[in-house]
Amino acid sequence: MCGIWALFGSDECLSVQCTSAMKIAHRGPDAFRFENVNGFTNCCFGFHRLAIVDQLYGMQPLRIKKFPFLWLCYNGEIYNHHTLKKQFEFDHQTKVDGEILLHLYDRFGIQKMASLLDGVFAFVLLDTTNRKVFLGRDTYGVRPLFKFLTDDGFLAVCSEAKGLTDLTHAMDTPANIIPFLPGHFEVFDLKQNGKVQSIEMEQFHCCTKEPAHSIYDTVERLPTSFEEETVKANIKTLFENAVRKRLMAHRRIGCLLSGGLDSSLVAATLVKLAKEEKLQYPIQTFSIGSEDSPDIIAARKVATHIGSEHHEVNFTVEEGIQAVKEVIFHLETYDITTIRASVGMYMVAKYIREKSDSVVIFSGEGADELTQGYIYFHKAPSPKAAAEDSVRLMKELYLFDVLRADRTTAAHGACLLIIVLCFLCKQHEVEKYLLRDSFKGLNLIPDEILWRRKEAFSDGMMSVKKSWYTHLQEHLDSMVNDDQMEKAHKTFPHNPPCSKEAYYFRQVFEKHYPGRAEWLSHYWMPRWINATDPSARTLSIYKPDKDQ
Repeated sequence: MCGIWALFGSDECLSVQCTSAMKIAHRGPDAFRFENVNGFTNCCFGFHRLAIVDQLYGMQPLRIKKFPFLWLCYNGEIYNHHTLKKQFEFDHQTKVDGEILLHLYDRFGIQKMASLLDGVFAFVLLDTTNRKVFLGRDTYGVRPLFKFLTDDGFLAVCSEAKGLTDLTHAMDTPANIIPFLPGHFEVFDLKQNGKVQSIEMEQFHCCTKEPAHSIYDTVERLPTSFEEETVKANIKTLFENAVRKRLMAHRRIGCLLSGGLDSSLVAATLVKLAKEEKLQYPIQTFSIGSEDSPDIIAARKVATHIGSEHHEVNFTVEEGIQAVKEVIFHLETYDITTIRASVGMYMVAKYIREKSDSVVIFSGEGADELTQGYIYFHKAPSPKAAAEDSVRLMKELYLFDVLRADRTTAAHGACLLIIVLCFLCKQHEVEKYLLRDSFKGLNLIPDEILWRRKEAFSDGMMSVKKSWYTHLQEHLDSMVNDDQMEKAHKTFPHNPPCSKEAYYFRQVFEKHYPGRAEWLSHYWMPRWINATDPSARTLSIYKPDKDQ
């Protein structure tokens, strides 16, 4: 987790513009560098570092003696950097995982470079010899990247949009700030005056295809049979490898634990592999909720079962409400369910930063999207429709779940290693049946947790008797009047809010980011069920566990 920021062809003095780079200082509390590009007018890089790998040589922009013409700023982790180094016999100068990008680009060019990376990343690569600038982002958009481009070729990029909103430029027409599309790279020609021209935008990978790097993966080739036992064996292999390959950090590792299926399997597998790798410390797990919340109770059972050093973060409704404004500022969104869920994650990340020495935090995201774990999938009109919606959700992860996971932890200078769990799905009475059944009988986690029904994180933080969103709505009801709601469609024509809660969120967002509502294309909402609220607890088909 780091913060990257770069300008090409700035119209203003760089000493004025660079103050914007400090808006993302929270992403990298260990060090900061601001560096001009020799020979090019008004081009520079800004970098905030959270040291995870190679604390001595990991500062950026990364440049090595073999390629003095290449400048690299990236945020992320490249899990297969050792494999690729060995495969292509690259001679590395540092232990930095990102150095592999320089060698791959020099050997194969940008398209193959991007497609061979197994990891989560956002990068800016400058080639001064060929006068090219390259931008790229991982398949699911786990690492954030925003782009600002004027009509006359002034380009600025940043890990978060807030680092671009106050930039000045000579054009009369305003420049849009847009999220860079996941799974894509873009190529720019760089002129001597620092201005750029986009010449190519290409998708190098999408979630429905096997990645190009798989032919070099260390995991053995998996059987392709659709026999159920073969599929379940493959799931276990892929799951364990997803956790194992992230054990590359040189800082202490912890894990978020909600007591749900995904986080419990991740935490249990992490504890198991940490013992195999002989890590010199116990794995810390962290859960958050009110004292009688289903998540707190379930997480406690899992932590006892796996033997983690467990931390419970209790919070009150008042504390949660007080955090909402800060959360929206860091998220850069006004999506309802994202904000609700982010409050708890923001507060547990704050606790981790202040009360523990874990820096690299594991979290399971993405399983519900592809294994159809959301309760509304029970109402899918057909398997084909369900499968199509799964793909849609995976492509939109960068707008919702992984945005929440990245920003809430980055706000407190922590690195979140998000494990995107992508496995075959199968319609069944219990959601995520194949994933659950794959781990049956292994005693990895308690059976009651393995078969625990889906409970959204923002719901499970508080008692079933009264949900977090209900407390929030009751408080915000007095913050927005009926007259404002009647005019909501005119006040906010793009994604107009349909509740006082949504209206309040939008007000806070507009205060920080006026006129930027189009960063969110649509609200996250259940399908096929005429839902008016994103919470699973509001759906007619919701059934809590009997012991809640």
